[in-house]
Amino acid sequence: MTLEAAPFRAYLVDDEPLAIARLARLLAVFDHIEVVGNTVDPALAIDFLAHQPVDVLFLDIQMPGMNGFELLARLPAQPLVIFTTAYDEYALKAFEVNSIDYLLKPIEPERLERAISKLTRSLPVARPAWQQNPGLPDLLKELAASLQGGRADSLRRIASRVGERISFLDLDAITHFIAHDKLTWAVSGGHHHAVDQTIAELERRLDPARFLRIHRSALVNIDWIHEVNSFFAGKVVVTLKDAQRTQLTVARDRVRSLKSSLGI
Repeated sequence: MTLEAAPFRAYLVDDEPLAIARLARLLAVFDHIEVVGNTVDPALAIDFLAHQPVDVLFLDIQMPGMNGFELLARLPAQPLVIFTTAYDEYALKAFEVNSIDYLLKPIEPERLERAISKLTRSLPVARPAWQQNPGLPDLLKELAASLQGGRADSLRRIASRVGERISFLDLDAITHFIAHDKLTWAVSGGHHHAVDQTIAELERRLDPARFLRIHRSALVNIDWIHEVNSFFAGKVVVTLKDAQRTQLTVARDRVRSLKSSLGI
């Protein structure tokens, strides 16, 4: 009688619940992958992984409070890691710790399948040499510190899905982000580009001196604001400098922060 191999135990860490839910759905099609847990809190992940080792950790890199490299630096033993990130510059840092792979958000099923294939080839090996490197903890701490010291305003591009491909948009050219029909769109040159992040997540990750949330469903690039108009009953609308002269309504509780950011 042939015994089937036990499924690989996977744990997911991402500060965005929607990203965790989407990745879990994508992983559900793999019979040999079992998601044994997930969290949006890196501290809870450390506690779980310290007591319940897993075969692979799917780990977001840029998270508020504690980034992915800092999380790894605090683990007593290093798991196999597949990094997930919305920004390609962090993907390069991920390879500095010789992870199995990285997945650029929004994660595509085909890309995930390739990462899983690499994982299955790596798992039979007892501990990869890179995990036994005595200098790994120091490298992880250096990478963690570099992300903590850097600001989101150093980001110049953001990933967007275009058909079956991933394209990159220059932040300077994005006039605003808007949530509509359960999706988030980056608007650039009058065109809407889907991004796999919520308005709240973008607000946390982008430089508040450049991108200001003016409504629960809108984040505007301050450099693209042409004028601010006040109408009857206190309604405030901003008009952008784009060719369409796009108008966006400002929520009442956001008017004060808008005026402060514009110096008016």
